[in-house]
Amino acid sequence: MGCFDALSARQIAAGIVAGDFSATEVARASLDAIAARDGQVQAFLQLSEDRALAAAAKTDAARAAGEVLPPLAGVPVAFKDNMNLMGTRTTCASRMLETYESAYTATCVQRMLDAGVTPMGKLNMDEFAFGSTTDSSAFHPTNNPWDTTRVPGGSSGGSAAAVASGEITIALGSDTGGSIRQPASLCGVVGMKPTYGMVSRFGVVAFGSSLDQVGPFGRHVEDVALALNALTAGGHDRFDSTSQDGEQDFLAHLNDSIEGRSVGVIPALFEAKGLAPEVRTALQRAADKLADAGANIIEVDLPNMASAIAAYYVIAPCEAFSNLARYDGVRYGYQEPGCSTLAEQSSLSRAHGFGAEAKRRQMLGAYLLSSGIYEKYYLAAQKVRTLITADYRRAFKQVDAILMPASPTPAWKHGAISDPAELYLADIYTISNNIAGNCGISVPVCLGAESGLPIGAQLQGPVFADAQLLTFARALERSCSMEGVVAPGFSGRGGEL
Repeated sequence: MGCFDALSARQIAAGIVAGDFSATEVARASLDAIAARDGQVQAFLQLSEDRALAAAAKTDAARAAGEVLPPLAGVPVAFKDNMNLMGTRTTCASRMLETYESAYTATCVQRMLDAGVTPMGKLNMDEFAFGSTTDSSAFHPTNNPWDTTRVPGGSSGGSAAAVASGEITIALGSDTGGSIRQPASLCGVVGMKPTYGMVSRFGVVAFGSSLDQVGPFGRHVEDVALALNALTAGGHDRFDSTSQDGEQDFLAHLNDSIEGRSVGVIPALFEAKGLAPEVRTALQRAADKLADAGANIIEVDLPNMASAIAAYYVIAPCEAFSNLARYDGVRYGYQEPGCSTLAEQSSLSRAHGFGAEAKRRQMLGAYLLSSGIYEKYYLAAQKVRTLITADYRRAFKQVDAILMPASPTPAWKHGAISDPAELYLADIYTISNNIAGNCGISVPVCLGAESGLPIGAQLQGPVFADAQLLTFARALERSCSMEGVVAPGFSGRGGEL
Protein backbone atom coordinates (compact mmCIF):
# COMPACT_ATOMS: atom_id res chain seq x y z
CA MET A 1 0.00 0.00 0.00
CA GLY A 2 1.00 3.65 -0.15
CA CYS A 3 2.30 6.02 2.48
CA PHE A 4 0.78 5.83 5.93
CA ASP A 5 0.26 9.60 5.93
CA ALA A 6 -2.45 9.09 3.31
CA LEU A 7 -4.46 7.02 5.79
CA SER A 8 -6.93 8.24 8.38
CA ALA A 9 -6.88 7.02 11.98
CA ARG A 10 -9.83 4.72 11.26
CA GLN A 11 -8.07 3.24 8.23
CA ILE A 12 -4.89 2.59 10.21
CA ALA A 13 -6.75 0.91 13.06
CA ALA A 14 -8.89 -1.13 10.64
CA GLY A 15 -5.83 -2.17 8.64
CA ILE A 16 -4.13 -3.46 11.78
CA VAL A 17 -7.23 -5.41 12.81
CA ALA A 18 -7.50 -6.91 9.30
CA GLY A 19 -3.82 -7.85 9.24
CA ASP A 20 -3.05 -5.67 6.23
CA PHE A 21 -0.07 -4.35 8.19
CA SER A 22 1.12 -4.42 11.78
CA ALA A 23 1.20 -1.72 14.41
CA THR A 24 4.98 -2.07 14.44
CA GLU A 25 5.12 -1.34 10.70
CA VAL A 26 2.99 1.77 11.25
CA ALA A 27 5.19 2.90 14.15
CA ARG A 28 8.36 2.44 12.11
CA ALA A 29 6.78 4.30 9.19
CA SER A 30 5.98 7.20 11.51
CA LEU A 31 9.53 7.16 12.91
CA ASP A 32 10.88 7.18 9.34
CA ALA A 33 8.64 10.12 8.46
CA ILE A 34 9.82 12.04 11.52
CA ALA A 35 13.46 11.29 10.66
CA ALA A 36 12.93 12.47 7.07
CA ARG A 37 10.86 15.57 7.78
CA ASP A 38 11.36 16.92 11.26
CA GLY A 39 14.74 18.42 10.50
CA GLN A 40 12.84 20.99 8.47
CA VAL A 41 9.64 21.21 10.52
CA GLN A 42 11.12 20.93 14.04
CA ALA A 43 7.81 19.90 15.56
CA PHE A 44 9.20 17.49 18.16
CA LEU A 45 10.97 18.25 21.42
CA GLN A 46 11.32 14.62 22.46
CA LEU A 47 10.94 11.45 20.42
CA SER A 48 9.92 8.36 22.39
CA GLU A 49 11.05 5.66 19.95
CA ASP A 50 11.42 2.83 22.47
CA ARG A 51 8.05 3.57 24.04
CA ALA A 52 6.39 3.73 20.62
CA LEU A 53 7.80 0.41 19.46
CA ALA A 54 6.91 -1.24 22.76
CA ALA A 55 3.32 0.01 22.51
CA ALA A 56 3.10 -1.17 18.89
CA ALA A 57 4.47 -4.60 19.82
CA LYS A 58 1.85 -4.84 22.58
CA THR A 59 -0.89 -4.06 20.05
CA ASP A 60 0.43 -6.70 17.66
CA ALA A 61 0.61 -9.27 20.45
CA ALA A 62 -2.99 -8.53 21.43
CA ARG A 63 -4.14 -9.03 17.85
CA ALA A 64 -2.20 -12.28 17.57
CA ALA A 65 -3.90 -13.49 20.75
CA GLY A 66 -7.30 -12.81 19.24
CA GLU A 67 -8.15 -9.92 21.57
CA VAL A 68 -10.56 -7.17 20.53
CA LEU A 69 -8.41 -4.13 19.78
CA PRO A 70 -9.34 -0.64 21.04
CA PRO A 71 -10.60 1.94 18.52
CA LEU A 72 -7.29 3.75 17.93
CA ALA A 73 -5.05 0.69 18.03
CA GLY A 74 -1.67 1.44 16.48
CA VAL A 75 -2.46 5.04 15.47
CA PRO A 76 0.64 7.29 15.81
CA VAL A 77 -0.10 10.14 18.23
CA ALA A 78 2.07 12.77 19.94
CA PHE A 79 1.39 15.22 22.74
CA LYS A 80 1.99 18.91 23.34
CA ASP A 81 4.80 19.23 25.86
CA ASN A 82 2.62 20.65 28.63
CA MET A 83 1.06 17.19 29.12
CA ASN A 84 2.67 14.78 31.54
CA LEU A 85 3.60 11.32 30.29
CA MET A 86 5.53 9.18 32.75
CA GLY A 87 8.94 8.32 31.36
CA THR A 88 9.24 11.55 29.38
CA ARG A 89 10.17 15.12 30.20
CA THR A 90 7.45 17.75 30.42
CA THR A 91 9.24 21.02 29.69
CA CYS A 92 6.50 23.39 28.46
CA ALA A 93 9.26 24.47 26.03
CA SER A 94 10.88 26.40 28.89
CA ARG A 95 14.34 26.39 30.46
CA MET A 96 12.49 26.51 33.76
CA LEU A 97 11.37 22.88 33.28
CA GLU A 98 14.09 21.68 30.92
CA THR A 99 15.05 18.69 33.08
CA TYR A 100 11.66 17.96 34.67
CA GLU A 101 10.74 14.27 34.43
CA SER A 102 7.01 13.51 34.42
CA ALA A 103 6.09 11.91 37.74
CA TYR A 104 2.72 10.69 36.44
CA THR A 105 0.62 10.62 33.28
CA ALA A 106 -2.05 13.22 32.46
CA THR A 107 -5.61 11.88 32.23
CA CYS A 108 -5.98 13.03 28.62
CA VAL A 109 -2.78 11.22 27.65
CA GLN A 110 -3.75 8.09 29.56
CA ARG A 111 -7.15 7.97 27.87
CA MET A 112 -5.48 8.11 24.47
CA LEU A 113 -3.13 5.30 25.54
CA ASP A 114 -6.13 3.30 26.74
CA ALA A 115 -7.63 3.76 23.26
CA GLY A 116 -4.59 1.95 21.85
CA VAL A 117 -2.54 4.76 20.32
CA THR A 118 1.18 4.50 19.69
CA PRO A 119 2.83 7.41 21.60
CA MET A 120 5.50 8.99 19.40
CA GLY A 121 6.72 11.74 21.73
CA LYS A 122 6.30 15.33 22.90
CA LEU A 123 5.71 18.34 20.66
CA ASN A 124 7.03 21.89 20.64
CA MET A 125 4.97 24.85 21.82
CA ASP A 126 5.26 28.48 22.82
CA GLU A 127 6.83 28.64 26.27
CA PHE A 128 4.15 27.77 28.84
CA ALA A 129 1.63 28.24 25.98
CA PHE A 130 2.26 32.01 25.90
CA GLY A 131 2.17 32.90 22.22
CA SER A 132 0.73 32.54 18.73
CA THR A 133 3.80 31.49 16.74
CA THR A 134 5.76 28.74 18.60
CA ASP A 135 8.73 31.09 18.22
CA SER A 136 8.87 31.67 21.99
CA SER A 137 9.94 28.08 22.65
CA ALA A 138 13.18 28.12 24.64
CA PHE A 139 14.64 25.36 22.46
CA HIS A 140 13.86 26.11 18.83
CA PRO A 141 11.03 27.49 16.68
CA THR A 142 8.72 25.19 14.75
CA ASN A 143 8.25 25.81 11.02
CA ASN A 144 5.07 25.67 8.98
CA PRO A 145 5.23 22.60 6.69
CA TRP A 146 3.58 24.55 3.85
CA ASP A 147 6.43 27.10 3.90
CA THR A 148 9.20 26.54 6.41
CA THR A 149 10.06 30.25 6.47
CA ARG A 150 6.68 30.85 8.11
CA VAL A 151 5.23 30.24 11.56
CA PRO A 152 2.85 27.33 12.23
CA GLY A 153 0.84 29.41 14.70
CA GLY A 154 0.69 28.73 18.41
CA SER A 155 0.85 27.93 21.08
CA SER A 156 0.23 24.36 19.86
CA GLY A 157 2.32 24.91 16.75
CA GLY A 158 4.28 21.69 17.12
CA SER A 159 1.05 19.69 17.27
CA ALA A 160 -0.39 21.30 14.14
CA ALA A 161 2.86 21.06 12.18
CA ALA A 162 3.47 17.40 13.04
CA VAL A 163 0.03 16.45 11.71
CA ALA A 164 0.26 18.74 8.66
CA SER A 165 3.61 17.25 7.63
CA GLY A 166 2.32 13.68 7.95
CA GLU A 167 4.73 12.75 10.73
CA ILE A 168 1.86 11.55 12.91
CA THR A 169 -1.88 11.02 12.48
CA ILE A 170 -3.33 12.73 15.56
CA ALA A 171 -1.88 15.20 18.05
CA LEU A 172 -3.15 16.70 21.27
CA GLY A 173 -2.88 20.39 22.00
CA SER A 174 -4.32 22.85 24.49
CA ASP A 175 -6.37 25.95 23.76
CA THR A 176 -6.54 28.91 26.15
CA GLY A 177 -7.29 31.67 23.65
CA GLY A 178 -7.14 29.93 20.28
CA SER A 179 -4.02 27.79 20.59
CA ILE A 180 -5.57 24.82 18.77
CA ARG A 181 -7.80 26.52 16.20
CA GLN A 182 -5.36 29.21 15.05
CA PRO A 183 -2.41 26.86 14.27
CA ALA A 184 -4.85 24.38 12.72
CA SER A 185 -5.93 27.10 10.31
CA LEU A 186 -2.37 28.17 9.52
CA CYS A 187 -1.20 24.58 8.93
CA GLY A 188 -4.25 23.33 7.01
CA VAL A 189 -5.46 20.68 9.47
CA VAL A 190 -8.55 20.19 11.63
CA GLY A 191 -8.25 21.39 15.22
CA MET A 192 -10.96 21.35 17.88
CA LYS A 193 -11.34 23.09 21.22
CA PRO A 194 -14.03 21.13 23.08
CA THR A 195 -16.42 22.77 25.53
CA TYR A 196 -14.71 23.85 28.76
CA GLY A 197 -14.84 20.87 31.09
CA MET A 198 -15.42 18.29 28.36
CA VAL A 199 -11.86 16.94 28.65
CA SER A 200 -9.94 16.48 31.91
CA ARG A 201 -6.93 18.75 32.37
CA PHE A 202 -5.41 16.76 35.23
CA GLY A 203 -1.69 16.47 34.48
CA VAL A 204 -1.68 19.35 31.99
CA VAL A 205 0.45 22.30 33.13
CA ALA A 206 -1.96 25.18 33.74
CA PHE A 207 -1.87 28.55 31.96
CA GLY A 208 -5.30 30.09 32.57
CA SER A 209 -7.38 27.72 34.67
CA SER A 210 -10.76 29.18 33.72
CA LEU A 211 -9.86 29.17 30.01
CA ASP A 212 -7.68 26.11 29.27
CA GLN A 213 -9.03 23.11 27.38
CA VAL A 214 -7.36 20.09 25.78
CA GLY A 215 -8.30 19.11 22.25
CA PRO A 216 -7.20 17.07 19.20
CA PHE A 217 -5.66 17.81 15.80
CA GLY A 218 -6.15 15.59 12.76
CA ARG A 219 -6.21 15.73 8.97
CA HIS A 220 -9.84 14.54 9.00
CA VAL A 221 -12.84 15.62 11.06
CA GLU A 222 -13.46 11.92 11.71
CA ASP A 223 -9.99 11.59 13.28
CA VAL A 224 -10.82 14.45 15.63
CA ALA A 225 -14.14 12.81 16.54
CA LEU A 226 -12.39 9.49 17.24
CA ALA A 227 -9.87 11.27 19.47
CA LEU A 228 -12.65 13.07 21.32
CA ASN A 229 -14.34 9.73 21.94
CA ALA A 230 -11.14 8.54 23.59
CA LEU A 231 -10.60 11.75 25.55
CA THR A 232 -14.06 11.63 27.10
CA ALA A 233 -14.18 7.87 27.71
CA GLY A 234 -14.92 7.28 31.37
CA GLY A 235 -16.61 10.67 31.77
CA HIS A 236 -15.87 12.79 34.81
CA ASP A 237 -12.32 12.67 36.15
CA ARG A 238 -12.25 12.90 39.93
CA PHE A 239 -8.83 14.55 39.71
CA ASP A 240 -10.25 17.55 37.79
CA SER A 241 -13.17 19.23 39.51
CA THR A 242 -14.08 21.13 36.32
CA SER A 243 -14.44 18.01 34.17
CA GLN A 244 -17.94 16.95 33.23
CA ASP A 245 -19.54 13.60 32.51
CA GLY A 246 -19.36 14.20 28.79
CA GLU A 247 -18.85 10.62 27.56
CA GLN A 248 -20.71 10.07 24.30
CA ASP A 249 -20.20 8.76 20.78
CA PHE A 250 -19.04 11.70 18.66
CA LEU A 251 -19.18 9.51 15.53
CA ALA A 252 -22.87 8.60 15.86
CA HIS A 253 -24.19 11.64 13.98
CA LEU A 254 -21.00 12.78 12.27
CA ASN A 255 -22.31 12.29 8.73
CA ASP A 256 -25.86 13.49 9.35
CA SER A 257 -27.32 16.05 6.98
CA ILE A 258 -27.38 19.70 8.03
CA GLU A 259 -30.43 20.32 5.83
CA GLY A 260 -32.64 22.89 7.53
CA ARG A 261 -30.13 23.61 10.31
CA SER A 262 -28.91 27.16 10.85
CA VAL A 263 -25.47 28.76 10.76
CA GLY A 264 -24.90 32.28 12.01
CA VAL A 265 -22.61 34.80 10.36
CA ILE A 266 -21.59 38.17 11.75
CA PRO A 267 -21.55 40.67 8.84
CA ALA A 268 -19.17 43.06 10.63
CA LEU A 269 -16.48 40.35 10.70
CA PHE A 270 -16.41 40.16 6.92
CA GLU A 271 -15.35 43.81 6.84
CA ALA A 272 -13.19 43.81 9.96
CA LYS A 273 -9.95 45.78 9.89
CA GLY A 274 -6.94 43.48 9.58
CA LEU A 275 -8.84 40.63 7.93
CA ALA A 276 -6.85 39.54 4.88
CA PRO A 277 -8.89 39.63 1.64
CA GLU A 278 -8.13 35.95 0.94
CA VAL A 279 -9.39 35.01 4.40
CA ARG A 280 -12.57 36.98 3.73
CA THR A 281 -12.96 35.09 0.45
CA ALA A 282 -12.41 31.76 2.21
CA LEU A 283 -15.00 32.63 4.83
CA GLN A 284 -17.54 33.49 2.14
CA ARG A 285 -16.69 30.21 0.41
CA ALA A 286 -17.36 28.34 3.65
CA ALA A 287 -20.73 30.07 4.08
CA ASP A 288 -21.67 29.23 0.50
CA LYS A 289 -20.65 25.59 0.92
CA LEU A 290 -22.71 25.25 4.10
CA ALA A 291 -25.68 26.81 2.31
CA ASP A 292 -25.21 24.37 -0.58
CA ALA A 293 -25.34 21.57 2.00
CA GLY A 294 -28.77 22.80 3.07
CA ALA A 295 -27.98 25.06 6.02
CA ASN A 296 -29.80 28.33 6.52
CA ILE A 297 -27.33 31.21 6.79
CA ILE A 298 -28.61 33.75 9.31
CA GLU A 299 -27.07 37.04 10.40
CA VAL A 300 -26.38 37.25 14.14
CA ASP A 301 -24.54 39.65 16.39
CA LEU A 302 -22.07 39.32 19.24
CA PRO A 303 -22.02 42.98 20.29
CA ASN A 304 -19.38 42.60 23.00
CA MET A 305 -16.96 40.47 20.97
CA ALA A 306 -14.80 43.54 20.29
CA SER A 307 -14.03 43.69 24.01
CA ALA A 308 -12.89 40.06 24.21
CA ILE A 309 -9.20 40.78 23.58
CA ALA A 310 -9.09 43.39 26.36
CA ALA A 311 -10.91 41.11 28.81
CA TYR A 312 -8.74 38.12 27.93
CA TYR A 313 -5.46 39.99 28.43
CA VAL A 314 -6.59 40.86 31.92
CA ILE A 315 -8.02 37.47 32.97
CA ALA A 316 -5.36 35.24 31.37
CA PRO A 317 -2.25 37.03 32.74
CA CYS A 318 -3.78 37.11 36.23
CA GLU A 319 -4.38 33.37 36.13
CA ALA A 320 -0.94 32.76 34.60
CA PHE A 321 0.73 34.78 37.36
CA SER A 322 -1.06 32.69 39.96
CA ASN A 323 -0.28 29.37 38.27
CA LEU A 324 3.40 30.10 37.62
CA ALA A 325 4.18 31.42 41.10
CA ARG A 326 5.17 27.88 42.11
CA TYR A 327 8.24 27.95 39.84
CA ASP A 328 10.65 29.51 42.32
CA GLY A 329 13.81 27.47 41.83
CA VAL A 330 13.40 25.84 45.22
CA ARG A 331 10.81 23.08 44.97
CA TYR A 332 11.40 22.26 41.30
CA GLY A 333 12.36 23.94 38.09
CA TYR A 334 15.53 25.72 37.05
CA GLN A 335 17.74 26.61 40.01
CA GLU A 336 20.26 29.41 39.67
CA PRO A 337 23.66 28.23 40.97
CA GLY A 338 25.89 30.14 43.39
CA CYS A 339 23.20 32.13 45.21
CA SER A 340 23.84 33.14 48.83
CA THR A 341 20.23 33.79 49.92
CA LEU A 342 16.85 32.24 49.24
CA ALA A 343 15.53 35.54 47.89
CA GLU A 344 18.44 35.83 45.47
CA GLN A 345 18.00 32.25 44.31
CA SER A 346 14.27 32.64 43.70
CA SER A 347 14.71 35.94 41.88
CA LEU A 348 17.57 34.83 39.61
CA SER A 349 16.04 31.40 38.95
CA ARG A 350 12.88 33.04 37.66
CA ALA A 351 14.78 35.74 35.77
CA HIS A 352 16.94 33.21 33.92
CA GLY A 353 14.52 30.28 33.77
CA PHE A 354 11.65 32.12 32.09
CA GLY A 355 11.75 33.63 28.61
CA ALA A 356 10.71 37.16 27.68
CA GLU A 357 7.03 36.45 26.96
CA ALA A 358 6.57 34.34 30.10
CA LYS A 359 8.03 37.16 32.20
CA ARG A 360 5.94 39.76 30.39
CA ARG A 361 2.67 37.97 31.12
CA GLN A 362 3.52 37.25 34.74
CA MET A 363 4.51 40.86 35.36
CA LEU A 364 1.28 42.02 33.77
CA GLY A 365 -0.67 39.60 35.95
CA ALA A 366 1.12 40.77 39.08
CA TYR A 367 0.26 44.37 38.27
CA LEU A 368 -3.38 43.63 37.49
CA LEU A 369 -3.84 41.77 40.77
CA SER A 370 -2.24 44.50 42.87
CA SER A 371 -4.23 46.55 45.36
CA GLY A 372 -6.23 49.32 43.73
CA ILE A 373 -5.75 47.90 40.24
CA TYR A 374 -7.59 44.60 40.76
CA GLU A 375 -10.94 46.31 41.24
CA LYS A 376 -10.47 48.58 38.22
CA TYR A 377 -9.42 45.97 35.67
CA TYR A 378 -9.89 42.37 36.83
CA LEU A 379 -13.44 42.83 38.10
CA ALA A 380 -14.33 44.82 34.98
CA ALA A 381 -12.93 42.05 32.78
CA GLN A 382 -15.08 39.48 34.56
CA LYS A 383 -18.15 41.64 33.94
CA VAL A 384 -17.25 41.76 30.24
CA ARG A 385 -16.94 37.98 30.34
CA THR A 386 -20.52 37.77 31.61
CA LEU A 387 -21.70 40.01 28.77
CA ILE A 388 -19.88 37.96 26.11
CA THR A 389 -21.32 34.72 27.50
CA ALA A 390 -24.82 36.23 27.44
CA ASP A 391 -24.29 37.34 23.81
CA TYR A 392 -23.50 33.77 22.81
CA ARG A 393 -26.52 32.41 24.63
CA ARG A 394 -28.79 34.81 22.73
CA ALA A 395 -27.13 33.99 19.40
CA PHE A 396 -27.42 30.23 19.92
CA LYS A 397 -31.16 30.62 20.46
CA GLN A 398 -31.26 31.66 16.79
CA VAL A 399 -28.65 29.38 15.23
CA ASP A 400 -26.99 26.00 15.76
CA ALA A 401 -23.46 27.16 14.96
CA ILE A 402 -21.60 30.37 14.19
CA LEU A 403 -19.11 30.76 11.33
CA MET A 404 -16.11 33.09 11.63
CA PRO A 405 -12.41 33.19 10.74
CA ALA A 406 -9.92 31.20 12.81
CA SER A 407 -7.08 33.62 12.04
CA PRO A 408 -7.18 37.08 10.43
CA THR A 409 -4.36 36.13 8.03
CA PRO A 410 -2.63 33.06 6.62
CA ALA A 411 0.72 32.11 8.16
CA TRP A 412 3.27 34.94 8.32
CA LYS A 413 7.06 34.89 8.12
CA HIS A 414 9.11 34.18 11.22
CA GLY A 415 9.92 37.51 12.85
CA ALA A 416 7.54 39.48 10.63
CA ILE A 417 5.53 40.57 13.68
CA SER A 418 7.66 41.78 16.58
CA ASP A 419 5.15 43.90 18.50
CA PRO A 420 3.60 41.70 21.23
CA ALA A 421 0.32 43.63 21.06
CA GLU A 422 0.06 42.92 17.33
CA LEU A 423 0.73 39.22 17.96
CA TYR A 424 -2.03 39.15 20.55
CA LEU A 425 -4.47 40.23 17.83
CA ALA A 426 -3.79 36.94 15.99
CA ASP A 427 -6.30 35.39 18.40
CA ILE A 428 -8.98 38.03 17.92
CA TYR A 429 -11.50 35.56 16.46
CA THR A 430 -10.87 32.71 18.88
CA ILE A 431 -10.58 34.30 22.32
CA SER A 432 -14.29 35.00 22.86
CA ASN A 433 -14.95 31.26 22.56
CA ASN A 434 -12.65 30.53 25.52
CA ILE A 435 -14.11 33.34 27.57
CA ALA A 436 -17.61 31.85 27.17
CA GLY A 437 -16.44 28.21 27.38
CA ASN A 438 -18.14 27.17 24.12
CA CYS A 439 -16.81 24.56 21.69
CA GLY A 440 -15.02 25.55 18.50
CA ILE A 441 -13.32 23.90 15.54
CA SER A 442 -11.18 25.02 12.59
CA VAL A 443 -11.65 23.21 9.28
CA PRO A 444 -9.43 23.75 6.21
CA VAL A 445 -11.43 25.44 3.46
CA CYS A 446 -9.01 26.32 0.67
CA LEU A 447 -5.61 27.66 -0.26
CA GLY A 448 -5.36 31.43 -0.43
CA ALA A 449 -5.34 32.76 -3.99
CA GLU A 450 -2.54 35.20 -3.15
CA SER A 451 -0.43 33.31 -0.60
CA GLY A 452 -1.05 29.72 -1.69
CA LEU A 453 -1.27 28.87 2.01
CA PRO A 454 -4.08 27.01 3.78
CA ILE A 455 -6.95 28.94 5.33
CA GLY A 456 -9.35 27.48 7.85
CA ALA A 457 -12.88 28.49 8.73
CA GLN A 458 -13.91 28.38 12.37
CA LEU A 459 -17.23 27.01 13.54
CA GLN A 460 -18.37 27.68 17.10
CA GLY A 461 -21.17 25.90 18.94
CA PRO A 462 -23.03 26.09 22.26
CA VAL A 463 -21.64 24.52 25.41
CA PHE A 464 -21.71 20.72 25.30
CA ALA A 465 -22.98 20.71 21.71
CA ASP A 466 -19.64 19.30 20.56
CA ALA A 467 -21.18 16.38 18.65
CA GLN A 468 -23.49 18.75 16.75
CA LEU A 469 -20.54 21.02 15.95
CA LEU A 470 -18.63 18.07 14.50
CA THR A 471 -21.60 17.35 12.22
CA PHE A 472 -21.34 20.87 10.78
CA ALA A 473 -17.56 20.53 10.50
CA ARG A 474 -17.92 17.27 8.60
CA ALA A 475 -20.45 18.82 6.25
CA LEU A 476 -18.04 21.66 5.52
CA GLU A 477 -15.16 19.22 5.07
CA ARG A 478 -17.16 17.12 2.60
CA SER A 479 -17.82 20.17 0.45
CA CYS A 480 -14.19 21.30 0.31
CA SER A 481 -11.17 19.61 -1.23
CA MET A 482 -8.76 19.87 1.68
CA GLU A 483 -9.58 16.67 3.61
CA GLY A 484 -6.51 14.61 4.51
CA VAL A 485 -4.11 16.92 2.66
CA VAL A 486 -0.45 16.70 3.69
CA ALA A 487 1.67 19.79 3.09
CA PRO A 488 3.34 19.73 -0.37
CA GLY A 489 6.90 18.49 -0.30
CA PHE A 490 6.16 16.22 2.66
CA SER A 491 3.56 13.81 1.30
CA GLY A 492 5.16 10.50 0.44
CA ARG A 493 8.60 11.36 1.80
CA GLY A 494 9.40 8.59 4.21
CA GLY A 495 6.90 6.66 6.27
CA GLU A 496 5.90 4.17 3.57
CA LEU A 497 4.24 0.90 4.50
